[in-house]
Amino acid sequence: MIIHAEMCPAVYHPGSKSALFINGAISLSTGCLLLFIVAFHYKDIRLFIIDHNQVDWHIAMTSHRVFVITLELLVCAVHPVGAYWEIGLPYNSSSSSAAPLCVTGHFGHGFTNLELLLSVFMFLRLYLVHRAILLHSKVLLSASYRSIGSLNNINFTFRFVLKVLMNKYPARTLLVFILLFWLTASWMLTLCERQTRAAADHMNTALWLIAITFLTVGYGDVSPNTGCGKVVCLLTGVMGVACTAMLVAVIRHAAANVLRECWLLHRTNLSMGSQRSRREHRRHQRCLLEAIRVFRHLRLKQRKLRDYASEMVDLPKMQMIMCDLSANWNNSYRELEQRILSMEQKLDELHHCFQQTSELLSHFLRQRTPEIR
Repeated sequence: MIIHAEMCPAVYHPGSKSALFINGAISLSTGCLLLFIVAFHYKDIRLFIIDHNQVDWHIAMTSHRVFVITLELLVCAVHPVGAYWEIGLPYNSSSSSAAPLCVTGHFGHGFTNLELLLSVFMFLRLYLVHRAILLHSKVLLSASYRSIGSLNNINFTFRFVLKVLMNKYPARTLLVFILLFWLTASWMLTLCERQTRAAADHMNTALWLIAITFLTVGYGDVSPNTGCGKVVCLLTGVMGVACTAMLVAVIRHAAANVLRECWLLHRTNLSMGSQRSRREHRRHQRCLLEAIRVFRHLRLKQRKLRDYASEMVDLPKMQMIMCDLSANWNNSYRELEQRILSMEQKLDELHHCFQQTSELLSHFLRQRTPEIR
């Protein structure tokens, strides 16, 4: 997108085949990015299912996850599409809107503002940088970090990785962030100010304006004219204040570490000379070991109490289950008694029928005997 904005119309004109080709490449890369995002979330859902021993993937699709996926797809789908509407239209070299955004101006000022907004919103894709840093960080790839994190239920997010980087390399981290923000904000300001032909439409002037705004100096010799440029300068000032606060915190933490190390070194050097200090050092070590032993004992008791509490929670469940089983057995016993009683009644009826049948047979035989004689 940056190449397309810088080369048009200096190298090729709006509506030409070159503009269409580059805009098509932007759309193709956007489609590939959307596919990669879907694949990433698919792998994330698969890992969630494996970690939680689930079978149905719908369990992992919470409302927050669906919202995040939808928002990511919408953010990454934004890209300028003005070249598709400029095909076959004549190029007017006197159009004031042709230089900044590679549009001919046939669709009015609103179309130019829309193209500018889509171009600026493409920088929202920079949120993927933190995901790349997280996935390629030594914290996430180290087996020791992962083991300790899994034992202590620590979730390795970008916030945790950023804290580690700020602790190990504070100056490098701040310097890289400030440089990237400086260049990005300068180019965005250049893009916003091109449509007015203002003084900040050149990269060197935009770099100067962003620098003095970031440092909260504000000489006033250069100022933005468009609303987009004013928003960029406002965000630059806010980020400058935040980075200044982070820099002060880093310097304070480094100074505190230096003072602490100097005090410990001085105390160690003083304690190495006398026998009493050595005894005190050994006493403190014994106290430390005793404190560690007590801490482990308390952790063990806490774990036992937690298991006992879980057992106490399971006891009412077992009682309810046994009550349900007992009620089912009583119902089955009553049904069995009723069936036995019904069988006894049927047997009595059969016995009565057999008696009647035998009486009828005997009566019939007594009547047939005189006739035969």
